[in-house]
Amino acid sequence: MSNKKPANSIYEHLASGGLSGFAAALALQPLDLLKTRVQQADAGGSRSATAISRQIYAQNGILGLWRGTLPTLARNVPGVAIYFYSLQALRQRLTQVSTFGVITVDKSNPSALPKLSPQGNLVSGVVARLGVGLLLNPFSVMKARFESDRYAYKSMWEAFTSILRESGPRGLVQGFNASALRDAPFAGLYVLFYEAVKDKTSVLLGPNTAITQAAIYTWSGATAGAMATVATHPFDVMKTRMQVNSDLPQYRSLAKTGIAIFQQRGIMGFFDGASIRVSRKIFSSAISWTVYETLLVFWRDRHKLV
Repeated sequence: MSNKKPANSIYEHLASGGLSGFAAALALQPLDLLKTRVQQADAGGSRSATAISRQIYAQNGILGLWRGTLPTLARNVPGVAIYFYSLQALRQRLTQVSTFGVITVDKSNPSALPKLSPQGNLVSGVVARLGVGLLLNPFSVMKARFESDRYAYKSMWEAFTSILRESGPRGLVQGFNASALRDAPFAGLYVLFYEAVKDKTSVLLGPNTAITQAAIYTWSGATAGAMATVATHPFDVMKTRMQVNSDLPQYRSLAKTGIAIFQQRGIMGFFDGASIRVSRKIFSSAISWTVYETLLVFWRDRHKLV
């Protein structure tokens, strides 16, 4: 009888990824909204998350903090599903490349993903994220504008047609260069850190049980999310400025946006909203990867019983 772990199907990967994206997006939308409002401000705008929260609550009540949830879900549910499946499929291919040689691990290791070398983890994260980012950038632009207080869109269709009228098809890929410079290294570093922390934590926590598995996924996701977020945050600020202010000439290119931010705020301007984004990424990463890997392991274990 083979000791090989049963493989999860494409539908299980997509369903696990979609559910993890849905859970994280719905729970953490208020932090996304606050981050966008903090980052959109020019030299004279408010950067206090507390003041912005109070203003939103006074104007729209508690549900105002979930403004932009629909475009967030439209981006995150399919986006996370496609990303996780692409990541798994790419990792499976890379196990056949000697440069990214497979690391031999204990068969009791709780991971549901193919194991790679650190270089393989870095490359798989970068490539998978770039492809998904380009595909879903139009939803990122609409999401940023919904969350901004500079637009009063009532529907995603209104946002879509407004962007096309203003900037043409180019408006739908506005900020992609900044997104790519943020997301590619973020995803690569994230997967690298996640696998490294997970391997070390698995050894420290000992016996493989459902509780220890959940703890390993949560801790690894949160730690990797915090580390990768800090390293890539300046590009997140530039992306938001470009997507929210595409009608202003100083935000028409990545270089111009960087110069404008530096002139207005100095080097600290590139870290506006950093604490909010780090907090969101810690929770988002913990929720997403815990839900994703837990569901994959659950379905994989069920296959063993069939």
